[in-house]
Amino acid sequence: MMKFSELSSESWDELQPYLDTCLLPISGLTGMEAPWEATERMLRTGDWLSVLEQAFHGRTVTMPAYHYDQAGQDAAARLNELCERMKSSGFRYIIVVSGRPGGVPEDVSAASLWIQPCEEGEEPDSAAIRQAVSAMWRAGAGRS
Repeated sequence: MMKFSELSSESWDELQPYLDTCLLPISGLTGMEAPWEATERMLRTGDWLSVLEQAFHGRTVTMPAYHYDQAGQDAAARLNELCERMKSSGFRYIIVVSGRPGGVPEDVSAASLWIQPCEEGEEPDSAAIRQAVSAMWRAGAGRS
């Protein structure tokens, strides 16, 4: 898997045409979690993220996780702004990944795709996730 910390200035210039998709994990912590709850939430997000990292190694870059936020309109606005900034830095697609249902606010429209469970305890479906990402890439292939 390609992590942001593995890229130098020189390698980024060389690899950027191939690494067009950013994976943005969000844990949705509020700061009110006990340490074990924060750990559990981050591990669940990692479970969903690892499916993408393994399936699409060589085309994606996993950026640092976005951990703390409050629910509501401001959360969506901040995530939309972050996605737009990542696009302006050179990524064509932004996939936001959460390990909990509703972890991605519904009005995060700047993300190319959201990956998250529909219900508590749901495990990632590797085939469905690969299909969703492939469909996103196919749909974007005709855009400039």
